[in-house]
Amino acid sequence: MSESKKLEQRLLQVAKDRKALLFGEFKLSAGGISPYYFDGRLLTLDPEGAYLTAECFLPILMQCGAEAIAGPTLGADPIVAAVAVMSYLKKSPVSALIVRKEAKYHGGMRSVEGPLRKGMRVAVVDDTCTSGASLFHAIDAVEAEGCEVVKVLSIMDRMAGGSEECTRRGYEFQSIFTADVEGNISIAP
Repeated sequence: MSESKKLEQRLLQVAKDRKALLFGEFKLSAGGISPYYFDGRLLTLDPEGAYLTAECFLPILMQCGAEAIAGPTLGADPIVAAVAVMSYLKKSPVSALIVRKEAKYHGGMRSVEGPLRKGMRVAVVDDTCTSGASLFHAIDAVEAEGCEVVKVLSIMDRMAGGSEECTRRGYEFQSIFTADVEGNISIAP
């Protein structure tokens, strides 16, 4: 088994151990009811979970040439921070960017926070992809700043249309885990 697959397997185990994967009946922010819920923050705010998430995403970012990783607040905040720290430790710095729900109406009046510059190659990430609405909001904000989106990522792809819409719109999408409608979670191919 490759080192990356070992990291993904361990991340899945940590998600289960930290109860980031729950089964029952849950109302989703993207609409509808699901027999499972993935609370990515329980995983990415955990020290080992944050470390493993960054270890899983960093090689993908290096491969696509991303200079920054951005995502919608709140789900992506711990991801982008963990990746930025890990990238520094590995001497391949990737800046962290946070996309606000709406532009700030005072101070810098920004919708994207962080060391952003026009022309940056940016990967956009969220903890979960269902419809993709949060990802598309972040993509639109990053592109409005003159950046190029080089990859779209999530920890969990619920296989509910969002990843397919990313691909349809011309973005490369990748996740660590996938889940079917019954909540069977597996490592993404």
